[in-house]
Amino acid sequence: MSSADPVVIRVLIADDHPVVRQGLRTFLGVQEDIEVVGEAADGVSAVTLAESLKPDIVLLDLKMPGADGLAALTELRARGVRARVLVLTSVTERGHVLPAVRAGAAGYLYKDVDPMALVQAIRAVHDGHVLFAPDAAEAMLGGGPDDDRGLAALTEREREVLVCIAQGGSNREIARTLVVSEKTVKTHVSNLLMKLGVQDRTQAALYAVRHGLAGD
Repeated sequence: MSSADPVVIRVLIADDHPVVRQGLRTFLGVQEDIEVVGEAADGVSAVTLAESLKPDIVLLDLKMPGADGLAALTELRARGVRARVLVLTSVTERGHVLPAVRAGAAGYLYKDVDPMALVQAIRAVHDGHVLFAPDAAEAMLGGGPDDDRGLAALTEREREVLVCIAQGGSNREIARTLVVSEKTVKTHVSNLLMKLGVQDRTQAALYAVRHGLAGD
């Protein structure tokens, strides 16, 4: 074993069903690298607890009383909460996916997900990746690389990285331009490739050109 302490991912569970919260707490609690730090039964509590407990990940249901998951997502972003949000929902209507991503969700899974797949998803999202159930990914990217919905899902910083890619910038050059680390640039590139539904930087650059984002 390494002498360094293992990274423990702090998770907040937000779901209005006690049995779901208990099940998730029990299962996640046996993972050595995951700690459940709190539970919320509605969107308002989710935002309040996320601010006070400062979890790394919020597991967020969309359908909750009062402020629902989408409202909670919007409020979390407005308040500058740094936790990454992984939607875990039974809502299967595809129309909910893109609004959740636009509001800041880093992942979107359904409650029938295999438990170990959920654990892997939590780890992946914590590492800076975006992760969607296949149906959710199709809902967001179903129009292919030419569809504007993927572009609409990009954050402002991801759009800046996309412009730099279109202008031929390397990760090191982009990092210097945006005054961030190369690791941060790599994360943004991974996220924007997924959101746009493209396979590599070349396709991303072509996408940017088609949408008028290549600059001068």
